[in-house]
Amino acid sequence: MKYAFSTLVCPGWEWEEVVSAASDLGFDGVELRGLGRIIDVTQIKNFAPAADLARTGLTIPCLSSGACLADARVTREALAETEAYINLAAALGVPYVRVLGDRDPAPDTAHVDEALLKENLAKLAPLALEKNVTLLVETNGVYADSARLAKLLAAMNSSALGVLWDVHHPYRYNNEKPAQTYANLAPYLRHVHVKDSVMEKGELGYRMFGFGDVPLREAISLLRANGYDGFVVLEWVKRWNMALEEPGIVLPHFLSAVKAL
Repeated sequence: MKYAFSTLVCPGWEWEEVVSAASDLGFDGVELRGLGRIIDVTQIKNFAPAADLARTGLTIPCLSSGACLADARVTREALAETEAYINLAAALGVPYVRVLGDRDPAPDTAHVDEALLKENLAKLAPLALEKNVTLLVETNGVYADSARLAKLLAAMNSSALGVLWDVHHPYRYNNEKPAQTYANLAPYLRHVHVKDSVMEKGELGYRMFGFGDVPLREAISLLRANGYDGFVVLEWVKRWNMALEEPGIVLPHFLSAVKAL
């Protein structure tokens, strides 16, 4: 397995700081979900990370878009965003682009139109295939139900589509053990996100890796036992909650803790 962090961890850093930290700490890559003040990386002018990556040996395993493809209210914008991300991924040599069915981590059935999701994925798949990019639907919202997500991808039957397993969401929002999630999604699994949390008085509280009750050890053991050689990415949502611990604390702790597993 290889290890990376999402740039959600460090919303105050510019690209040079991201690369330096990843290289100095011993990460294998960086997943892009915004840089500095810009959340949509396709909007960053003259973004050319190739030289920095070649110098450090780092890779970008995934571009994480915010495109929600099952919400009729934003279909036009979501399609345009995903197409832009596919084109950027192809230009940068990035194999994966994350997309969403449900917008938020907790299920929102009111705004998920699965027929629309299938229609939009079918529209995007030919471009993804042409560009040698795989679209990854995240285990997010109603698709934290791994059986539902597996059924969706089986019906789509496209090599341009896969799964991003966010280990946190199926456990936290659908009461799934990692073994259940993995069994459902293994044929489609391409990329993994990890984060930890606890529930206190009905409220979700994020914790540093290993300090919550998400069964991360079980998930990592499953991946290792089954020969997973892709990326495990820390998704520490500092961009959305500035009260969380700083990246200088979180990143070295994560790398040490996950390798210890």
